[in-house]
Amino acid sequence: MNSFSSRISALLLMIILAGVVGCDARERPAVALPNPAVDAPLAATPGDQTAVIAGGCFWGIQAVFEHIKGVIRATSGYSGGAARTAQYELVSYGDTGHAESVKIVYDPSQITYGQLLRVFLSVAHDPTELNRQGPDIGTQYRSSIFYGNDEQKRIAEAYIRQLDQAGIFRRPIVTQIVPLKAFYPAEAYHQDYAARHPDDPYILHNDAPKVALLQQQFPDLYADR
Repeated sequence: MNSFSSRISALLLMIILAGVVGCDARERPAVALPNPAVDAPLAATPGDQTAVIAGGCFWGIQAVFEHIKGVIRATSGYSGGAARTAQYELVSYGDTGHAESVKIVYDPSQITYGQLLRVFLSVAHDPTELNRQGPDIGTQYRSSIFYGNDEQKRIAEAYIRQLDQAGIFRRPIVTQIVPLKAFYPAEAYHQDYAARHPDDPYILHNDAPKVALLQQQFPDLYADR
C-alpha cells in the first residue's frame, strides 16, 4: 500500500471479500496479561519520560495511548529509518526501514514503563503478527519496542520473556526490541486521526474497538478524553 487512500481501499475490499477482517480487534479475544515481573517503580515526583513503540497503523496506537491516565501526549511518526525517508508516501512502500510508530510522553509518577508495555501488548495490537496488523501488510507495520535506555531494554526483554514462558499467546511473540535512533513526527493530517475522524470505516473497524478494549480491560488506567 503506497498511499493514504489505499489503506481505506484495502480495508473495504477485505470486508467485501471475506465478510470480516481476520485481525479485527472486535473479534480477537482480549488477552489478559499479567503485570510485568520486572518494572520501574512509580516515581516519587511528577515528571516526563518517553516511550516509542510500533504495531500496525499508528492511528490506532495513538488513539489507545491518548486514553491512558498518566500519558501527557502521544504523537504518530516514524522510527527505524533515515530522516530523508520519514515521509508517509515513502514509508508506505515498506523499504525505508521505518515503522509507523508512536512516541508516548508520560508521567512516571502516575504510570510505569512496564504498564505501558502491558497495554501495548494486550489491547493496542497483536504482538504475534509478523509485519502486519489487520488489513495493513508490510515491514512498516511491524511490532517493535524502541528502547531509549538500558532500563527500558531490561524491562521490555524481561516482559517478553515472561509472557513467552507463561504461554500467554498461542503463537510466539515477534515484537522486536531495538534501540531508538530517532523519532520523526508524521504529517499533521495523521495526528489524532482517530479522534478527528470517528466515523471513518477504518477507524470504526480497526481502532475504536481497541479503545473499547482498553476501557474494558484496564478501567483503572482509562481516561475519557
